[in-house]
Amino acid sequence: MAKELILATGTTGHVGYRTLIEALSKGYRVRAAVRSESKIAEIKAAKSTQPYLDQLTFVIVPNIEKDGAFDEAVKGVDYIVHIASPLARPSDDDEANIIQPAIKGTLSILYSALKEPSIKRVVITSSVVAVMPDQATGPYTPDNVEKDPQGPYPHTFAAYAASKKLAYNRTRDFIAKEKPQFTVVNIMPTFVVGPNELATTTDAVRSGSNALALGVLFGAKNPNGMPGAVVHVDDVAFLHIAGLDPKVKGNKNFGANYDVNGIEWDTAIDIVKKHFPAEVEKGVFPLGGSQTSLPMPFDASGSEKFFGFKFKDWETQVIDTARYYAKVAAAAA
Repeated sequence: MAKELILATGTTGHVGYRTLIEALSKGYRVRAAVRSESKIAEIKAAKSTQPYLDQLTFVIVPNIEKDGAFDEAVKGVDYIVHIASPLARPSDDDEANIIQPAIKGTLSILYSALKEPSIKRVVITSSVVAVMPDQATGPYTPDNVEKDPQGPYPHTFAAYAASKKLAYNRTRDFIAKEKPQFTVVNIMPTFVVGPNELATTTDAVRSGSNALALGVLFGAKNPNGMPGAVVHVDDVAFLHIAGLDPKVKGNKNFGANYDVNGIEWDTAIDIVKKHFPAEVEKGVFPLGGSQTSLPMPFDASGSEKFFGFKFKDWETQVIDTARYYAKVAAAAA
């Protein structure tokens, strides 16, 4: 018997594509919602997709913010995995380009799901910043709740954090008001590190949160620092699909973070020297960068306990990402 059908959004992104393959490899059928035909071709052409083409269909949803945008896409599905959301990219209007799309995209798919009685669960990609206190005095968990932030926001990352808080808080309001027939699971990762198979140029490999992990390997200096909180993309994908398991009862949040005590960004240099000496010698990794590591005491150990697994460590994250970068660089040479 064919396994249940998932409607998945954001499947051409870093987390999204890896989660798509995780779902297909576990036997689920997937209807991938994409914005254009070119995205369908990109997914179909990727090597990891090849064994699963008969489990995969597509639906084009050009604007996920519109009311009713997913009304057709949700028909007959058992689960939704909603990953699509704006990233922390500089823009001339953070409210219009980051905050509102995050809120509207989430509510749009939730209200479409409300109209489809077959849906049992919606898994949403949230973020550590959705539950991060303004001043964290100690460890906090995915069940922390923060009040709505107020703009204006001093920089793009602050606007991104606000978008995640607001989208999460509106999701909670939706559950309380609509009492849907389905349950909602939120996955809350820290900075996601690891290979992205759809990134086929060196610039693309070094984009997004991988830029934080790899930056010091290419001479980037950031004395102001970034939180030293990381998780392997494989673990984030695993949690999205594990979150569909019937043993997850009710509405629940799962954090994704390797170590509540954090990592030191600059140790990536020693890891790469140890595991990729030839590439360092050739200048593939010029090294020389430095980034201060700030605390982000996010306790995601509950996810490990619930599902009986361990988050991949920082060294593994660096090795896997650097290996993929070296492979792409060699192909381009």
